[in-house]
Amino acid sequence: MKPANDPAVDYRALVREGYDRCAARYEALRREEVEPDLRRLIVQLEAGTKVLDVGCGVGIPIAKSLAQHFEVTGVDISAEMVRRARENLPDATFIHADVLEVELPVSNFDAVVSFYALFHLPREQHDTLLRRIHRWLKPGGYLLITVASENEAPYTEEFLGVTMYWSNYGLQEYETLLKEIGFELIEVTTVGHGYKPTYDTREESHPLIFARKAEDNA
Repeated sequence: MKPANDPAVDYRALVREGYDRCAARYEALRREEVEPDLRRLIVQLEAGTKVLDVGCGVGIPIAKSLAQHFEVTGVDISAEMVRRARENLPDATFIHADVLEVELPVSNFDAVVSFYALFHLPREQHDTLLRRIHRWLKPGGYLLITVASENEAPYTEEFLGVTMYWSNYGLQEYETLLKEIGFELIEVTTVGHGYKPTYDTREESHPLIFARKAEDNA
């Protein structure tokens, strides 16, 4: 683990290029089944509604499970991840774009999910992304997002054979921020790392926030 504080380094580019390079190994390690908390979201939505997956990766298992019920759009910064997602789920829509720059319709989605993605952005930009998500959601729409437990300074670390970047606040800061933006918190649970049991790595626990955009929010 190394501090990631070099102003000459484009850490968003590092993430994009890193996932392009490790996409095959990443896909091979993803779990086939979804976490129970995703099913909690599924039962709240009517069939055919619109769901956005932010940081969709290769589309397995999150977008794949959602696409069995809903009209799914995925966004990811990695061109190779998006290419694989399109192969895995040809009936869904996948956009290769930076989530801080992509243009999506306002009040268009019934739910937004984002697993293991927020902490790859510089933490000073997390507020911006969460406000963008809030605009993309319909009033009353749901958000299901993994965050981090502890406030950690940005760092890089080896990940699936590449150098990867992480940056995050702690759970309490995210809860406060979401309320300020206009979300109503429903529940906070935890999930693991989302890889197959054969993946030899340390155990991980990620807070998973289930929230809802207030009905009176445009």
